[in-house]
Amino acid sequence: MNNVPAIIALTQAGLACARRIQAALPGAEVHGLSTRTDGADVSFADTMAHLRELFSAGRPIIGVCAAGILIRAVAPLLVDKQAEPPVLAVAEDGSSVVPLLGGHHGANALARDIAAALGDRAAVTTAGDLRFGLALDAPPAGWRVANPAAAKGVMADMLAGKPVKLSVESGDAGWLANAGFKDAGGTEVVVTHRALEGPLVLHPPVLALGVGCERGCDAAELTQLARTTLADAGLSEAAVAAVVSIDVKADEAAVHMLAQELGVPARFFTAAELEAETPRLETPSDVVFAEVGCHGVAEGAALAAAGPEGTLLVAKKKSKCATCAVGLNAGGIDAARVGAKRGRLTVVGIGPGQSAWRTPAVTAALARADEIVGYRLYLDLIEEVIAGKPTHCSELAEEEARVRLALERAAEGLDVALVSSGDAGIYALATLAFELLDREDRPEWNRLEIAVEPGVSAIQAAAARIGAPIGHDFCTVSLSDLLTPWEVIEQRLAAAAQGDFIVALYNPVSKRRRHQLPAARDAMLKHRPGTTPVVLARNLGREGEKLDVIRLDELTPERVDMLTLVLIGNRQTRLIERGGRNWVYTPRGYAAKMADV
Repeated sequence: MNNVPAIIALTQAGLACARRIQAALPGAEVHGLSTRTDGADVSFADTMAHLRELFSAGRPIIGVCAAGILIRAVAPLLVDKQAEPPVLAVAEDGSSVVPLLGGHHGANALARDIAAALGDRAAVTTAGDLRFGLALDAPPAGWRVANPAAAKGVMADMLAGKPVKLSVESGDAGWLANAGFKDAGGTEVVVTHRALEGPLVLHPPVLALGVGCERGCDAAELTQLARTTLADAGLSEAAVAAVVSIDVKADEAAVHMLAQELGVPARFFTAAELEAETPRLETPSDVVFAEVGCHGVAEGAALAAAGPEGTLLVAKKKSKCATCAVGLNAGGIDAARVGAKRGRLTVVGIGPGQSAWRTPAVTAALARADEIVGYRLYLDLIEEVIAGKPTHCSELAEEEARVRLALERAAEGLDVALVSSGDAGIYALATLAFELLDREDRPEWNRLEIAVEPGVSAIQAAAARIGAPIGHDFCTVSLSDLLTPWEVIEQRLAAAAQGDFIVALYNPVSKRRRHQLPAARDAMLKHRPGTTPVVLARNLGREGEKLDVIRLDELTPERVDMLTLVLIGNRQTRLIERGGRNWVYTPRGYAAKMADV
């Protein structure tokens, strides 16, 4: 998730206030409404859409504007208060700072920092935060509340001055130090890794669940073994900080399913790291060493995650195809610093470039990624989503170098987004990623989690802008012969023309390639009239967007460039004028069918 705060200014006066706030928040960006501000770090045209995109990406939002604007923008997106980013409203003159959302996820702290910079007081409204600087139902990351319904009553007792006792069995409970707990009291808050019942039980992340399994192990078997192991030892699942194993299991579905079931990350160690734990193992195995290069996977991983001060709380338990052990570090385990996470490569299509045409799934993948790889022009189009993230750029013709770099970075345990324009699977980088995986068969690449997130393609964008030209059967053909022999392209053009397909031509011309477009036109003219509508769509969704409709017999290389999509209608495609502009559509027969009814 991108944690770089976005300070939103809707006027020039608001921009001045935003700069004062930015000075107090190193790394924060000032986003300005393009029609009313000048000089912002990032400009936007649609306030509501921009706010929703930032919120969906998990960006902290500081709006120098009316609170109502922020509320109306993000209200449709409010689903989980535990996951929402901070949202704050600041008066244009800096006279008030109000945290609206995410009070316990950074908004209250941000409000205080901003108020200090502006010489004002933050309007923090959460009672527990006002009195004690905390909320028992919103503990720090990694902590869990066993019985959240009880937190409100305990907090009410504390606010009323009634004695509440704190008992800490494990975990770093320093965040509770200023809460005014008593040495004795009728109500008790217990911090423990054990599965207990009580007025209010908080579970710190102190347990490491080490696992091993055979290749292709059934996920249900591993999950059942883990849960039985914890239950038999009287341990709470909510105190598990991470599921840990050896790196050769980084692609094992059962391990990731277990981590997902427990709501914790899966982390992995090399064989050498696990072998270093051999002196502390209770059940070392020469058989395991011969197989994977260490004397214990489940116990070794549990101990490695628990660290030098940790202990093996539960020795290895076995089922038919799996093993499990539990390590304890009473001071707490930071899962982000344990082992390595499984690398992930997400190939994303950002659409033609307009933010409104970028899917929420793509925005989420970009916001989640550790690093971004792509062509500079494409990264510039998404700068508001990837601000502050490491980026790797290469030239337009260096596609294989980009994909290879993305795979290598992901293999190091990073979450990498590989960016394409349009749709990543249409004449774009998703195909090349899978081709490299197939061609080189490298173990470190094969362990990666790989996903492809679709985007709005050029053919969809062009069709939407001009009406409905692909309302019937259509196909796409790239006229570039750099990777496909021209003879093959000619065969495909002839087949598309004879089949009366609507045809979208990608890569129609270049400085070197000039004869392909006339050849494609002539192939179409053999089977459809010269009056057939042709849509020329350039720079869709970007500055300089231009759409023209010409006749097929007017199509020449001088009319297009590499940024133009050429969309050739079939024999039924129509050009009409309505509302003072031209529309192109291809009937599918609905009207004729209804007329016969």
